[in-house]
Order: sequence, then structure tokens, then C-alpha cells
Amino acid sequence: MIRTEPLTAEAFAPFGDVLEATGAPDKIINAGKCGRYHDRANLSFFEGRAGVSIFKAEIRALPYHCDLLERHPDGSQCFIPMSEHPFLIIVAPDAGGTPGAPRAFLSDGAQAINFHRGTWHGVLTPLDGPGLFAVVDRIGAGANLEEVPCDPPFTVVAG
Repeated sequence: MIRTEPLTAEAFAPFGDVLEATGAPDKIINAGKCGRYHDRANLSFFEGRAGVSIFKAEIRALPYHCDLLERHPDGSQCFIPMSEHPFLIIVAPDAGGTPGAPRAFLSDGAQAINFHRGTWHGVLTPLDGPGLFAVVDRIGAGANLEEVPCDPPFTVVAG
């Protein structure tokens, strides 16, 4: 069993980027009517291009039973919620080609994430509706997905 922890840029740094509009914006644009929080995700793609897709995921609940982790060796993957609802993020360091000890983060509903290329992670796990996300990831030839069953599966509970 693992407990969720708050999603912060510092805690999530080994796995990817947290995108959020906190603090002062980097730039003020649109005649002073818009703050720009600039270049928040380190997108990285091997042989391909960035594409934007829409994902609609089934709503889940805590405690959450995790039995599968995956990674994308050829490209980063950025998840941008299209509503202000929290979602669960499960990640694990690489341990010689398989997932190491998992960690679980809970977004505050106004955060997006970008998994670095090759980061082990759980499936998209919204905890409240509608489960709609814009996803920026690699579009290109070849399989950019590795899946590993969790043996044994584990349960994620609220921290």
C-alpha cells in the first residue's frame, strides 16, 4: 500500500514537470489582460512530432488498485486536464528496465503534468468528472509503449 502525496514540482522532478499557474507570470501579454506562464514542460521526442489528442478516461476512486505500469521510451507525455478536478498520478523510477518502488501524487485540480520520456507511470486516473484531458505526446512510427503488470499489485490510499 502506498499513500498519495501532494503534487509539487520538487517532489515530481525525477519523473517529469508540473505545469501550474502559480506565483507571478513570466510575461504579461494581450494588452495587459493575460499572464503567460512560459515554457513549463520539457517535451522530448525521438523520431516523430508532437501531437495533441483528447483523452476521455473513466472516473476512478481511492483506494485505487494498481496492477499495471507503462512507459513511453520515445517521447514525453503531457496531460492537461480540461476541467479543474483532481487526478491521481502514479510513477516509479526505472530499476534496470522495470519499475522500481512506486510513488503516488494527487493533483490539486488546477495542475497539469508532463512525464519525461521513459518514465514508468500508471494509467490516466481522474478522480472526479468528466475525465477529459488534452494530451501532448509523440506521434510517429513504431510502438512507443511498454507495459508491465505489477507483481504484486498494490493499493493507493489518500495520504
